[in-house]
Amino acid sequence: MNTFATPQLKLIAFDADDTLWVNEPNYVNVQQRLCELLMHHIDQETLSKRFYDTQIRNLQLFGYGAKGMTLSMIETAIELTNGAVTGTEIQQIIDIGKELLTFPIDVLDGVHDVLDVLAKRYDLMVLTKGDLFDQESKIARSGLGHFFKHVEIVSEKNETTYQRILQKYNIQPTEFLMIGNSLKSDVLPVVHIGARAAHVPYAVTWAHERVGEEQLVGKSFATFSSVRDVLGWLEVTAV
Repeated sequence: MNTFATPQLKLIAFDADDTLWVNEPNYVNVQQRLCELLMHHIDQETLSKRFYDTQIRNLQLFGYGAKGMTLSMIETAIELTNGAVTGTEIQQIIDIGKELLTFPIDVLDGVHDVLDVLAKRYDLMVLTKGDLFDQESKIARSGLGHFFKHVEIVSEKNETTYQRILQKYNIQPTEFLMIGNSLKSDVLPVVHIGARAAHVPYAVTWAHERVGEEQLVGKSFATFSSVRDVLGWLEVTAV
């Protein structure tokens, strides 16, 4: 039974990366290129593990996104080579990182049509975490910005963040719906504050965003294979 398409629903928020457009495969590609660049210094398994650990350690300093990843790549390269990485190799790492700030935005299938329908019926928001400049640039390059009444770019998506946003827009939890690909960031904290969430998984998920099955026990949220399915779930007729 659909309990979500009610007059109470006032604000629908969409995650951005890997919900509206392709993102994580670009980061996977960059990490692979880092491994190829440094393969004569260190084996891929060791580098991948150390790089992940460095990224997580640096999140509270650099936040999410391309700039933090680039700095973590440089730090990892210096540490694992005991300083033997060359200036030329560091420049190559910087150049690879810069590509993450300019890659073409590949909007996911169905997103444009879904936003076109929902924007006529609800206030829509982009609610994404990451670097302000980077995320604003991706929104602009996507060509989707005009569908959204609000844009919120945050450093983390947790219960405190969602509660702050609801207070800011004078929205009750039952009046809010979050749609995203990450159970950790887009679903669980939303459910925990009594709001509604829809999970639209993406093919590739960063390890940091994965959660164990035990964390989902007793949690109520919808899951769809495609963002297009959200329309039927909300009982909205496409026009």
